[in-house]
Amino acid sequence: MVSIRQFGAVNRTFRHLNRYQQILRVLVRYGFSDLVDRLHLDQYGWQMISRKPREQIYRLSRAERLRMALEELGPTFIKLGQLLSVRPDIMPPDYLKELTKLQDSVPPFSYEEVQRIFFEDLGKEPTEIFTSFCSEPTAAASISQVHMARIAIGSGQERKVVVKVQRPRLEKIIAIDLEILAWLAQLMEDHLEEVQGHRPTAIVQEFSRSLSREIDFTIELTNIQQFARQFANCPEIYVPEPFPALSSTRILVMEQIDGIKASDLDRLRAAGHDLTLLAERGARLVMEQVFTHGFFHADPHPGNIFFLPGNVVCFIDFGQMGRLLFKDRESFIELVGSIVSGDESKVTSALLKMTVQQGEFDRDALSLDISDFMSRYLHLSIGDLEIGKIHWELLRLFSRHRMFLKPGLYLMLKALGTAEGVGLTLDPEIEMLSLAKPFIKNIKKQQFSAKRLIMEAAETSSQYMSLLRDLPVETRSVLAMLRQGKVRLELEHHGLRPLEQALYRVANKIAFAIVLASLIIGSSLVVLSGIKPKWHDIPIIGIVGFLMAGFLGFMLLISILRQGKGKV
Repeated sequence: MVSIRQFGAVNRTFRHLNRYQQILRVLVRYGFSDLVDRLHLDQYGWQMISRKPREQIYRLSRAERLRMALEELGPTFIKLGQLLSVRPDIMPPDYLKELTKLQDSVPPFSYEEVQRIFFEDLGKEPTEIFTSFCSEPTAAASISQVHMARIAIGSGQERKVVVKVQRPRLEKIIAIDLEILAWLAQLMEDHLEEVQGHRPTAIVQEFSRSLSREIDFTIELTNIQQFARQFANCPEIYVPEPFPALSSTRILVMEQIDGIKASDLDRLRAAGHDLTLLAERGARLVMEQVFTHGFFHADPHPGNIFFLPGNVVCFIDFGQMGRLLFKDRESFIELVGSIVSGDESKVTSALLKMTVQQGEFDRDALSLDISDFMSRYLHLSIGDLEIGKIHWELLRLFSRHRMFLKPGLYLMLKALGTAEGVGLTLDPEIEMLSLAKPFIKNIKKQQFSAKRLIMEAAETSSQYMSLLRDLPVETRSVLAMLRQGKVRLELEHHGLRPLEQALYRVANKIAFAIVLASLIIGSSLVVLSGIKPKWHDIPIIGIVGFLMAGFLGFMLLISILRQGKGKV
């Protein structure tokens, strides 16, 4: 599992240095040297060799340059760009449009690497496991590539499968990138006032958790198995069969689906599919995942949905899945009902339940924004509400008030909005929330069921009993600490960060100057000692030392001048 470690002075090793410099070079090459300057990256001891991008790069918009830079930086940054492409609360509209063009298509890696990964993970080569294995991949993306194969299933029969193989050394690359991203996010919070409300460090942390799950194929395998159990008795949906014995953390083998993609409308019509039925059935199945099971496909775009004969729906690619607590489902249902009824106070209450608030916020300003938000929907019935539009407007509203959707709810709204888009492509008349009415009614029924009320009462009583039971012990403990003088008042000052950074820069320059002085003194001693070999009667080692001292002195002077007069 990939994790983020603190990217501080101790952890700034050579394994990060090359990648760090590569990232900076790409940023400068695409015209983001202003960002490098604003983040004060030169204070960390790594100076840019060239700070001039190609002049023709400025013919492109800043959004286009960002997309191209992310593509060049590889898998981690492509995935980050894809995450940001659906965050209107963070990115301006022109950036959102450009980031949706991010190409997650890269050159394939060699069959020799595939063989090596199979041998390391399963102890065998592909030809020893499959009756046939196509060495040329059918698709290659930043995380993995896909090969077609066949396996024997007994009685001389074979079965077609797809084999997803992870890119070599991907976990190491992503781990380094995530550490650097976490560090850069902290610098953004420290130096860029305009992004502080978006919590870059929290975004990177959540992105790290999501990407870690996506590159562990055993998690995707477990997701497929759980998804299949949810719909074991539903003939309207088909779940591809995985093969656990042939899979590992870097290899996933599953049944090949011979169906038609949701985006291929002409083929669907030619095959005799009922597009209206497919739209309704697909939407209902997504609703069932979200509102009934609380475990759902988080990325149901047209490329991940196939339709089989008999208008059967098949989802593929279970790397991104969402989980939703029952109380969060209740909050969303409360929000929808409050919007339809025009109850602003209930809308506010539902939104506060669905979000995490950062610091203080202006409730009056929030109420005004909610009133404006509701004025656009007050005259509409539940069937006329568009989930995708509500999702985007809510994200913008949250951004203004430094409120953040809980991760599960964000994925839910994203999944429902994506599914709504697929449904509208198949049937422009589909009403997503009208199809949700039975599920909404069922959740409301569960809210006030006798079983639920009894369970909540029992849980509340248990918590009060536990509190009463522990109160005397906790009280005695606090009194004992007071008698022993162990109670301490700790104050944390949040305004010392600039001073800390200034002291760090000063310490860097002092250390640099000491090394420089030592090098000059050492070189002088070597010259005076007359150590051979010599050049024009001057020891070569001494000459090299003076040249190095001159170069380092020049770099120190440039660094001081760049900081500006009067700055440390």
